[in-house]
Amino acid sequence: MLSVDEAQEQLLAAIPVLALEEAPILEALDRVLGHDAHADLDLPPFTNSAMDGFAVLAADTAGASADSPRRLPVVGYIAAGDPGTTPLSPGTAVRIMTGAPLPPGADAVIPIEQTRPLEDAVDLLAAVSGGDSVRYAGEDVRRGQRVLQAGALLRPGELGLLASLGYARVPVHRKPIVAILSTGDELVDIGKVPGPGQIRNSNAAMLASQVLRAGATPQMLGIARDTREAVHAALDAGRGADLYVSSGGVSVGDFDVVKQVLTERGSVDFWRVNMRPGKPVAFGRIDGIPFLGLPGNPVSAFVTFELFARPVLRKMAGHRLRYRQPIPVVMDDRVPSANTRRHFARAFARWEQDGWHASTTGAQESHLLSSTVVANALVIVPEGSADIAAGERAAALLLEWPESL
Repeated sequence: MLSVDEAQEQLLAAIPVLALEEAPILEALDRVLGHDAHADLDLPPFTNSAMDGFAVLAADTAGASADSPRRLPVVGYIAAGDPGTTPLSPGTAVRIMTGAPLPPGADAVIPIEQTRPLEDAVDLLAAVSGGDSVRYAGEDVRRGQRVLQAGALLRPGELGLLASLGYARVPVHRKPIVAILSTGDELVDIGKVPGPGQIRNSNAAMLASQVLRAGATPQMLGIARDTREAVHAALDAGRGADLYVSSGGVSVGDFDVVKQVLTERGSVDFWRVNMRPGKPVAFGRIDGIPFLGLPGNPVSAFVTFELFARPVLRKMAGHRLRYRQPIPVVMDDRVPSANTRRHFARAFARWEQDGWHASTTGAQESHLLSSTVVANALVIVPEGSADIAAGERAAALLLEWPESL
């Protein structure tokens, strides 16, 4: 039985990064840039005004004040989008809007708030220096400059920069396609009323939503009954996927057939991990496609997805940061040890003035799916350690940022 760290390391070592594709810019959000991006022009592309006001020669404003204004004739008007090619003569001013090109000869802009406009002139109520309220061409980015490096995460700021440089389509790593399979004779579709001994297939919807949250695309394979033939047929439908994720069928029961099929059609690298919840986790390949078999208990499936499937999908999509980074928390209540197994307890973490605090969400049995509704973190109790008492520090994996912040 592998440790969590060994299983994660072995799993990621076997997973490739997916190829690149060109995506429309809005479809590149939260994805990873595949090539370095370079500027095809300066940003700003021309020297322009940072304020609504008047373009002037700074020397012409010397000594101007509210008590002793300096009057200049206004000889023109430049709006944003105008070429602004008419030069400014000494001793004159040009009305200018924010973003409009600075006319040749001007070296400053005096904001409208520091002037008193007249019909054909303007009284300057303050002095300005050369460069005041001016945005210079290339001040942000120079033509030919590398603005983003391959591997960059494309957030709204990065996409705005790429848009300003003409990237209507962006080279990014392809989104992984995840074929999701649920197994078990006891399962029925979520739209049906369960009969005696049956339960609804909640795991498929939960795992598909986790796949979407991880930036991948789910492909639903439905429910396979506990026969080798049914599992084979369901897996055949997912042959175009980048990863199989199943729930159920990987334990040691008489009807846990997924491991049998995995052995027949590929390989099994491991099938047990020293953790709670979620000891029965299988990893291998089916027809050359990576396969991750998660437990059937819903909380176990939820937790093992976060610890194993999410890092796999992030590596496939080109992300450098694949694991959630633990944060220190002070516990409000006791977190029980799982003795020789590493325990991941569902908890709610919140920020207070002295740092992060967390409280467990109640009973930690792996069938209590409602405990994940309140939880936004997993508190880690290392294998072989004692219980974590109230008031003691622990490490936690933050699953979501608390809405209260």
